[in-house]
Amino acid sequence: MALIITGASGHFGRATASALLQRVPARELILVTRNPARLADFAARGAQVRRGDFDDLASLESAFVGGERMLLISALKVGSRIPQHTNAIDAAVKCGVEHIVYTSFAGKTEGNPSLAVVDHRGTEEALRRSGVTWTSLRNTQYTDALIEAAAPLALRSGRWLSCTGRGKLAPVTRQDCVNAAVAVMAIPGHINTTYDITGPELLTFRDISTLIAEVAGKPIEYVDVDDAGMYAFFDSLGIPREAVPDQSVENVPWSSDDMVSYERSIRAGYMEVISNHVEELTGRKPKSFREFALERRADLSS
Repeated sequence: MALIITGASGHFGRATASALLQRVPARELILVTRNPARLADFAARGAQVRRGDFDDLASLESAFVGGERMLLISALKVGSRIPQHTNAIDAAVKCGVEHIVYTSFAGKTEGNPSLAVVDHRGTEEALRRSGVTWTSLRNTQYTDALIEAAAPLALRSGRWLSCTGRGKLAPVTRQDCVNAAVAVMAIPGHINTTYDITGPELLTFRDISTLIAEVAGKPIEYVDVDDAGMYAFFDSLGIPREAVPDQSVENVPWSSDDMVSYERSIRAGYMEVISNHVEELTGRKPKSFREFALERRADLSS
């Protein structure tokens, strides 16, 4: 069975492709990327590497030929995802793909102010309308992003600003999300099913900042602000309010409209979602925030 992975040269795509190579022959992997040269190592192992761009429907129609099951890894830019993902879904249907697994985003749906949730629910609706069977993997906030992007800012300044109030979320490691995706891609089934891919505990951002300070051995003052305060903070970092193509600050594709709407969503309780789906799919409990932070202690302490 030929398996397609979109965005295969990104962190998530490469990790998923590597894991699937332990379970299926390389010739059954169709790895799609805007830049095939970045996947030369997989091509050398026998995987099919093809060019495909979410903004170029014809390229996707060529890239997906022969695929039966597809992992649609979400695009990055808030506000652009629905048309990009719809192109991928339409191309997959045209090429006869039978099942699409989508890396969606966690959160209660009705009334959720998060722009990211709007994007992902719009894609889920496009999947339901497509006529193919689907699986939605609603990944929550990556623990990795909090450790690699948010923590360094807080440790340098000694302050963690947030407008999340007392809202909670259950951060999950990228690797646990990858493991869940691999399980769903490699084993038939999971028809028209939604999984909440979360970590093992609900935490506030205050909890998270305290854990990071403890592991790093450095003080962090947690500062509650309102939405305007968060916008001002992101403005001071040079982060654009709207998502800008190929724009990143400190190697993170930030946009403050996305992040402030997400923090507002946490504050209102929309992200208070937790499940045991990681363990159900993979047979292993997801890694806790503390466990992951301790693994990165050297980076946090430097």
